[in-house]
Amino acid sequence: MPLNNTHAERVLILAPRGRDAEVVSSVIGGAGATCETVARFDDLVKHILAGAGIAVIADEALAGADVGSLGSWLAEQESWSDFPFIIMLSRRMSKADIALKSALAVLGNVVILERPLSAETLGSAASSALRARRRQYQAREVLEGRQGALEQLAAFNGSLEAKVDERTKALSQANDRITAEVIEREKAQQAMSQYQKMESLGRLTGGVAHDFNNLLNVIQGSMDLLLLTNSDEAVRRRVTIAKSACARGAKLTSQLLAFARNQTLDLRPLSVSELFTNVMELAKPLLGPSIEILMSVGDDADLVAADANQMEMALLNLAINARDAMDGRGLLIFQSSTIFASAGELPEADYVKIEVSDNGPGMAPEIARRVFEPFFSTKGVGKGTGLGLSQVYGMAQQSGGAAFVRSVEGEGATIEIWLRRATVPHESLVDKANLHALAGLRILLVEDDELVRAGMADALASFGCVVRQAACGAEGISELECRRPDILLTDFLMPGITGAELAAKARALYPGLPVLVATGYADMSAIVDALGDNVVLRKPFQISELASAVARVTLKSADRRAV
Repeated sequence: MPLNNTHAERVLILAPRGRDAEVVSSVIGGAGATCETVARFDDLVKHILAGAGIAVIADEALAGADVGSLGSWLAEQESWSDFPFIIMLSRRMSKADIALKSALAVLGNVVILERPLSAETLGSAASSALRARRRQYQAREVLEGRQGALEQLAAFNGSLEAKVDERTKALSQANDRITAEVIEREKAQQAMSQYQKMESLGRLTGGVAHDFNNLLNVIQGSMDLLLLTNSDEAVRRRVTIAKSACARGAKLTSQLLAFARNQTLDLRPLSVSELFTNVMELAKPLLGPSIEILMSVGDDADLVAADANQMEMALLNLAINARDAMDGRGLLIFQSSTIFASAGELPEADYVKIEVSDNGPGMAPEIARRVFEPFFSTKGVGKGTGLGLSQVYGMAQQSGGAAFVRSVEGEGATIEIWLRRATVPHESLVDKANLHALAGLRILLVEDDELVRAGMADALASFGCVVRQAACGAEGISELECRRPDILLTDFLMPGITGAELAAKARALYPGLPVLVATGYADMSAIVDALGDNVVLRKPFQISELASAVARVTLKSADRRAV
């Protein structure tokens, strides 16, 4: 209750008999106090709550009064308050006045005046009680001021703590960002280093593959000619062994080129059971005796449209990853099943789902979400390029399928490769092509390697083709300017004029001229970009594949003319 409130120093008078209340009010009011008469004891609490400085009560008002509500209020008043009462006794209290004594005890801060009393005594007592009440109000103000200061201090401390916390949080976030940036920069530097290594490897393998595939092509072509011209079974058996060695060399070259990640996939119907068998032969020495391998090929799930070399590399990568995850000991399962994709990221079609599962520790969800990212690896620095699973994912997408990962921590992991289901095995076009139709074809052969050129010329001559030879692109242009061939057969990577430039010159001289590119160069995507839809024959090739390519390019040209 504020001091300027007129009710704060109001004097409440409860004297129910005669003119006592009027007399008391006149005496106390004469000293300048505001007095108000209360008719009943039950109304006293209400008036006190409305604001009062003291209460003057005649003892007869306490007789039989219920002081419980007033006592409750007095017990709950604030710490600064001790409400004063002046009790006017009409007689001296005796031991028998137990009820009156109890009432006085409840009131607490009591000044007792015996009647009759003089006006000076009553006025002095009232003034004294009011002064005491004012000091209580002053104490309240001091306490409230102190409490306000404490609240302000607490608010300031809270604000200061909040600012400190905010600044600490900002510094922590800045530190985290810097740390993350440093980590990302280190990862980027490591990724760039890995990329440069892979780029260097790609350039190296591209150059090596060109020369190595040329050598293999000479050997394989010679072996094919021997098989065509020699009926001695012993010779044919040895030639067949040599051809198998050439095929293994070609596969080794293709697998090395896979690390350069720049080959165009050769999608053909591929037997999953044969694929699993080949991978098991390659994987067993790498996995060791402590890993058990199980393989299962489902019904109608044995043929897929895929690149055989790339699929072998993909499954071998998955097997090695599983070995590392299982710490060299566990169970590795290869299985295939037919599945129909009706929604999602794949077009509606029949697919073969190839699964590679292990019973290792599995992966956390945040790791499983990133396993197909290039250069992402859970292995230490120098223990992996982080390209294995991204290569699997890229190969699956290039093949018209997709790759997925399923893993539960503590229960192993499964990599799924979805590929289009094929219905018939691959048949070489040479089996269908009428070799007599190749007889008489005029072919301009441009190849800078003399041995390769001689072997290809002999093979084409065995089909009845009329072959003109050129040792480089410039000689090829001279031959083209002299006479139009039926087919231009050229290497891609040659000194001076490349196969792409030669093909462009030939098309300028003779629009629609069929072009067949035979190459051992690694970057097949560059060949496709340069030559468009021209037929590409990859070295080393068998004579049957050469015949197929010649037949294919001839039929393609005939179809164009028919249109």
